Amino acid sequence: MTMRRIPSGGAYEEKIGYCRAVVAGGWVHVAGTVGQGDTVTAQCASALGIIEDALRAAGCGFSDVVRVTYMLPDRAEFEPCWPLLAETFGAHPPAATMIECGLIDPKYRIEIEVTARLPE
Repeated sequence: MTMRRIPSGGAYEEKIGYCRAVVAGGWVHVAGTVGQGDTVTAQCASALGIIEDALRAAGCGFSDVVRVTYMLPDRAEFEPCWPLLAETFGAHPPAATMIECGLIDPKYRIEIEVTARLPE
């Protein structure tokens, strides 16, 4: 099986030793992704944009996502993101999990990780 790595140039990729996405065996694994902004919804939109770029580079899109994990330090901030998430996944909602946990830097309010299947 061949693997293809898709870096995004994010600050933590080189420091920690990972890349934004790995394509392997017909699957695209996108690493936990944070975004920029002053609000949880701004960070959510930014993270989704970074994820979308990785999915496109891999050859797929949000309609191919089969699994998503949302991680937030404060679960009360998840609900404001729901409309954006519903719009993003539309008629192709993936299986999903939300976890309340600490993130790598306290300025981050949401981290999103996805797994997608490459179109056949």
